[in-house]
Amino acid sequence: MTQGAGQGPETERTATLRDFRVPAYVHETGPYAHSTHPGDVAPRVDETYPEGYTPTQRDLPVINRGDTVQVQVEPASVPAQQTTAGPGPLFVVGDVHGYLDELTAALQEKGLVDSAGSWCAGTARLWFLGDFTDRGPDGIGVIDLVMRLSAEAAAAGGYCKALMGNHELLLLGAKRFGDTPVNSGAGTATFQAAWLLNGGQKTDMDRLQDHHLQWMSRLDAVEEVDGHLLVHSDTTAYLDYGRSIEEVNDTVRETITRNDADEVWDLFRKFTKRFSFRDEGGADHVRSLLDMYGGTRIVHGHSPIPYLLGEVGSEDGEDRSGPQVAGPHVYADGLAIAMDGGVTMAGKLLVQQLPLTV
Repeated sequence: MTQGAGQGPETERTATLRDFRVPAYVHETGPYAHSTHPGDVAPRVDETYPEGYTPTQRDLPVINRGDTVQVQVEPASVPAQQTTAGPGPLFVVGDVHGYLDELTAALQEKGLVDSAGSWCAGTARLWFLGDFTDRGPDGIGVIDLVMRLSAEAAAAGGYCKALMGNHELLLLGAKRFGDTPVNSGAGTATFQAAWLLNGGQKTDMDRLQDHHLQWMSRLDAVEEVDGHLLVHSDTTAYLDYGRSIEEVNDTVRETITRNDADEVWDLFRKFTKRFSFRDEGGADHVRSLLDMYGGTRIVHGHSPIPYLLGEVGSEDGEDRSGPQVAGPHVYADGLAIAMDGGVTMAGKLLVQQLPLTV
């Protein structure tokens, strides 16, 4: 997820963003677990945003490890491993955000990798829903693992694939365009400033190599597998890029290839929008995507489950362990499955076998 991301274009904003300034703390190198900058007041989670909204400030309060969110998730029944011929079982992974150790542990728990972190799931199929870097300690290590598992899974007759998240666009933009001003629609902005504000880690930038950039720039934005429409963001903005999955993916890749800072910024800005499937009308927004691209359910990351449920943490000062996320959240009349368990706020990094039965 990206702090400062808002709802889709249906709403109107009540405040005006001005020229962006980077606060002092963004130059720190530790994991992104800060509360709001001293003196700032975090806007409400349900604040609305206009079509021109630009993600250059944080609008989701960060839940520290001393806070708690009680989350009620829909029950998920995990089918047994497939033993007959044909495609192996299907798994999806929510936002990782640099938490390599948590990812490895979650993959081991599902029997997808062994104790050495190598693929051991044969013909299983694994999809990552994007957002591999930023906030956590080892985003490049996460990308390296996904790239390696892709080769190992293919050799075993399965596959490991990944979607484009808004943080991949953010890191690509920060590397390519740096402090080049972009037309944000709400004042001066740069990819470098937005990357720092949204948890960019200097250690990731220092280790970023050409093959990482090439891999990120070629990721698909949308895919349909076994009736599941897989996307990163809970937004209808994908409809702006094509009337088919192939057209959307081609348009996104072409936009990145043209290397125009304003075009890539606009793509990033649209991919940061969130909450389009929540609340009144949310199910209709999901149906608009399913009708256009296929599938019977949409599976997404991007918006942490605690925020989807409108929870923002405890204010009573109790020392608790963090958001209690047990599994995916099914909502929007059962048409949407949220997979971001909020690992950046001491939640859970979710790896889930599909289909869910609820």
